[in-house]
Amino acid sequence: MSSLPLFHENCSIPKLVGIARIAAEGDSLREGHNIEYFTLGARSLLCRVVSKRILPFAWAINPYRGCEFGCKYCYARYTHEFMELRDGVDFERKIFVKQQAAGLLRSELKKVKRNEGIAIGTATDPYQPAERRFEVTRAILEELALHSGLSVGIVTKSNMITRDTEILRRVGERNRVSVSVTVTTMDTELARKLEPRAPRPDLRMEAVRQLNLAGVCAGVNCAPVLPEITDRPRDLETLVKAASAAGAKYIFPNPLFLKPCSAAVFLPFLEEHFPTLVEFYRKRYADRAFLPKGYGQRLSELMAVFRRKYGMGSERGSGSRRVDMEGEQMKLF
Repeated sequence: MSSLPLFHENCSIPKLVGIARIAAEGDSLREGHNIEYFTLGARSLLCRVVSKRILPFAWAINPYRGCEFGCKYCYARYTHEFMELRDGVDFERKIFVKQQAAGLLRSELKKVKRNEGIAIGTATDPYQPAERRFEVTRAILEELALHSGLSVGIVTKSNMITRDTEILRRVGERNRVSVSVTVTTMDTELARKLEPRAPRPDLRMEAVRQLNLAGVCAGVNCAPVLPEITDRPRDLETLVKAASAAGAKYIFPNPLFLKPCSAAVFLPFLEEHFPTLVEFYRKRYADRAFLPKGYGQRLSELMAVFRRKYGMGSERGSGSRRVDMEGEQMKLF
């Protein structure tokens, strides 16, 4: 089997080190539909999360590097740059499959202290199409089922997760487990533009329903919320209503986080599908990756109203500040 050709075409390329060298030595597993899969000899699977942001987990697991779903807004494209793959689309076309994942995890779990959360799928979807063949995520869950006292959260856009319902139940017998299914919009046509190779929104909501019926705690991750594209009140309400109907235990929003590597793909996408918004986004993200805090606060308030309306909040009809949603006049900016 051949190694990744990109690293051998030009003899003037500097000597590769670290993860770039390991990736270059990966064997090609399969090619089709413009997607290539390569082995990746990982040195570690469990990664300590270092961030200035307050996050509900201390450790992260990503069974793969790269993600075939091709979401236009994906913030994780920069992770391929560590392997000297700097074309933004390489992230969705060159997928690296981590080797001996379960064995690595077995030896590393002793580092996790009680009540330290483990997140699976922070930078690449653990149930992308590669999982159907290579089953790295499944092997990880099988290993987690042998341990106790852990707090595990999984994030995915794929209904394939229902394949592992029984394993998730076993993991949950001695650990805390929750599944957050990402749904950015219930508009199928819009979702196909934003997330071209991810399962339809209705299929994701059905996965939420099936998981909860099976006793696996599942909710909805409404992220990212895209200004002027998916943040209209009526669209957010439709999403919350669907989540409630699916029996979701929770739903939470997060505004778009746009790093330069992501903007290199997202802005051309806007030029093609939402040309009138290009300048708006250029200005909003000109010198920052995050939107102002006020946007997120107003978004959270609006979603809280909808959660209460559809019975997903802890208190319905409590005396919190009213948000006027009549017509489409509510503006988050």
